[in-house]
Amino acid sequence: MKNNESNNAQKKGSKNSNKTVQMEYLGKNIDVDLFSNFDFGKLDKDTIIKWYKTMHLGRKLDEKASLYLKMAKGWSFHAPFAGHDGIQLALGLIFRQKKDFLFTYYRDMLTALSAGITPVEIILNGLSKETDKTGNGRHMSNHFANVEIGIQNVSSCTGNHSLHAAGVARAAKKFKNDGIAYYSSGESACSEGYFWEAVNVATLEKLPVVFVIQNNYYGISVPLKDQTANQITSENYRGMKDLLIVNCDGRDPFDSFKALQEAQEYVLAGKGPAFVHADCDRIGSHSNSDRHELYRSKEELEEVRRRDPLMQFRYHILEKNILTPDELTALEEENKETIFAASDDAEAAPNADGSRFMEFILPEPYYKNDNFVEPAFNSSETISFLEGINRTLKEEFRANPKIFMWGQDLGKGGVFNAVKGMPEEFGKERVFNAPIAEDCIVGTANGFCRFDPELRVVIEGAEFADYFWPAMEQLIECSHDYWRSAGQFTPNITIRLASGGYIQGGLYHSQNLEAVFITQPGIRIVNPAFASDAVGLLRNCIRSEGTTIFIEPKFLYNFKPAHTPVPESDYIIPFGKGRIIRPGKDVTIVSYGNAVHISNMAATELEKAGINAEVIDLRSIKPWDKELVFDSVKKTGKVLVAHEDRVFGGFGGEIASTISDEMFKYLDAPVMRVGSKNTPVGFAKSYENAILLNSNDIIQNVNKLVNY
Repeated sequence: MKNNESNNAQKKGSKNSNKTVQMEYLGKNIDVDLFSNFDFGKLDKDTIIKWYKTMHLGRKLDEKASLYLKMAKGWSFHAPFAGHDGIQLALGLIFRQKKDFLFTYYRDMLTALSAGITPVEIILNGLSKETDKTGNGRHMSNHFANVEIGIQNVSSCTGNHSLHAAGVARAAKKFKNDGIAYYSSGESACSEGYFWEAVNVATLEKLPVVFVIQNNYYGISVPLKDQTANQITSENYRGMKDLLIVNCDGRDPFDSFKALQEAQEYVLAGKGPAFVHADCDRIGSHSNSDRHELYRSKEELEEVRRRDPLMQFRYHILEKNILTPDELTALEEENKETIFAASDDAEAAPNADGSRFMEFILPEPYYKNDNFVEPAFNSSETISFLEGINRTLKEEFRANPKIFMWGQDLGKGGVFNAVKGMPEEFGKERVFNAPIAEDCIVGTANGFCRFDPELRVVIEGAEFADYFWPAMEQLIECSHDYWRSAGQFTPNITIRLASGGYIQGGLYHSQNLEAVFITQPGIRIVNPAFASDAVGLLRNCIRSEGTTIFIEPKFLYNFKPAHTPVPESDYIIPFGKGRIIRPGKDVTIVSYGNAVHISNMAATELEKAGINAEVIDLRSIKPWDKELVFDSVKKTGKVLVAHEDRVFGGFGGEIASTISDEMFKYLDAPVMRVGSKNTPVGFAKSYENAILLNSNDIIQNVNKLVNY
């Protein structure tokens, strides 16, 4: 039933319930009547026993993790799940291996165990062993994954995997697959803007995703009342169309499983996404570094301990004669032996090999040619920078039906008409508008790629590069997915960004972002200056595995000097291959993007004064062509790095530093840099002229170098 108004959590087990009958059981006080309706339903005896055995095994693993921590053997981060037992057991059980996609979070140890990750694999992760399936010890402890069966490698950025779940659900729907994406997290992550974006896009497209929220009323030390007005978090989403909301008691595995079954049935029927809100307790601290007694009263802690789901389950198994006390004790002893054996196996495994830290930063590109030679284009037809992008996109989409594209205003061909004609030719199933939510655009692309490693996604990360900032969180995620998972997953995404000034755009329409991007390992960055380079690099971006930022200097879209002859069919350029666009002997000017043309214009003027400048177009800035630059430095002995971005903190500083470090003996003068002023780019033309890099800036600095 859609927008289920019943709230089982409030009826039987919430903190507000006054119905309590306490009794002592195994030396502990429990509130047995809170679970007096503990409904085994139509489950057979063997299934009930299996469920209890899994829950008990999970608790023993949780206790073992704490013990390892105390012994300083591992698990430097541990978030206990006690009090979340019911929903975690049920979520693992409802998950279908190799069909569904499960995105757990750091407290989901029992979820992972119930879903199919073995005790040995869990301990391997906790001890950061080389054979840890999550990522060979690269990822934090208590982050469990097994990509082979569909349990995704999720980062520590709380809640950001909600967008990945929506993205893979989008792919499942497009390919008419009956897989479901399950997102699991705590209630406090619902305060993040990207969680709203995920639910919004899931309802907009009626995606097969189930959002499971485990509400224990605390975000570390911050109580839920300081997070949101509704203490039942699902109430915040009541108005969203086609969203099934089911509230359940997250302590109770049977109530939780029924809620998830209802969600599963609704989603598989194609009606839309579901939101399962599980009322839970956090019996322990948030994590090993948290002392919850500093902000929780003794009375509250005693109350949640009385509702301990494991004790409740155990009591009712005996009370309903499912097992005898001896049988139950024997089962529990068997679990203890399982833990002992798993610990022995895991401890004997090799520790993570830190010497392999440089592996899995980026996959090999599609086209890598160390002996690449610039071709001569014979065509008499020329194309603009913008036409080169448009043609290449269409050619790649025609050749590969597994390429998809989304972004803002794509339905009309994009803000600058770079994708003109594509929605009409390839249909809205492959080229379509996205909500105006940059984090959602990138995050769903990340998730989409998880459906099939052969998928390629091209996105307009923002209408203008300046608007990309909200997506930085997801870009960071993309930058370490491949490394974090030890090569098991990489988002195959090309992020197109219209960048730079000279169009009188002002704030949010004229800035450059590459200096920020460049600091992140795990992404490529290209910044072409000519139409043919845009063609060759874009083709390599799309065909390659990994995440690449394709920067498009929008001033060059129709700039005549950026026009080139039409490249031959299938033309492609390797990453990290620059070229000399103007040979010279007196000074080297290293540049990229808009600055290439400004440098070339400056070189023309310098030549009139008898100064012969060599101009290098890097084309790719990550990686960048050090060999080409170094060869030029050996010839000229003097270097100026020119880019449109601000000098202060700009990428030119990295180039200059590298030249100084590795080519010092060839230098006849200090390496100099020139770029835009260290201010925002103003709107009035007079501001733009004063702030942005211009040819006079380059000429003045070259003269300083020559006369040094």
